[in-house]
This record gives sequence, C-alpha cells and structure tokens, in this order.
Amino acid sequence: QVQLVESGGGLVQAGASLRLSCATSGLTFSRSAMAWFRQAPGKEREFVAEITYTIYTYYSDSVKGRFTISRDNRKNTVYLQMNNLKPDDTAVYYCAAETDLPGLRHVIAEPYDYWGQGTQVTVSS
Repeated sequence: QVQLVESGGGLVQAGASLRLSCATSGLTFSRSAMAWFRQAPGKEREFVAEITYTIYTYYSDSVKGRFTISRDNRKNTVYLQMNNLKPDDTAVYYCAAETDLPGLRHVIAEPYDYWGQGTQVTVSS
C-alpha cells in the first residue's frame, strides 16, 4: 500500500520560510517523479514543483526563485523549501508521485498516481 504523508505546514508571516516534507512508503521512490501541488480555497489545484527520478527540477513561474524541491532517496522523502513566502502562497499543499514516466516533465495533476492528504500553509500579510 502506497502512502504519502506531508508535514511542515503552518501559519507564518509574509517573508518567512517553511520546509515541507513528504514521507513515502510502499513506493519505488527512487524510480518515481515527485511533485508538489497546491490548492487555495475556491481555486483549482495548481502545479508548484516537480523533481524527476533523474533529479531534473521544474517550477511554476509563481514560485521560481523562491521555492526549491529536493529529494532524499535514502529516506524516501521529498522536500519543498519555501522562502520569502507571500500571502498568495496560502493553500493546502499536496505531494504526488508519478511512476509510469518518471523522467518526464508533468505539470498537470492527471499523470500522478498517488497523492498525500495535504498540509495547510497560511501566510499572513
């Protein structure tokens, strides 16, 4: 059984930093592409960042230069370092795993096979 468990969310002020973690189990993690998506109230789920199994990274324009995605294959965990947070970053953040074509860029939700339950990030102004 595949499980993805996010942690690290919270309430911070604008300009602060947070690091999200997504611990996985039951997954061939080293052969999976991992990504972060987010969903704000009343909005659709949107792509944030992806790291392929070959360690290529992709970011949405809204977070590029502020967020960094990384992975630790020994711990089966993916991270999202978020710096200079803005109120517009407020959302539930989800991690996701893609196992069919893990070397490709996937910026929409549909290709991802497994999802976590989400962690809330709230940025106050």
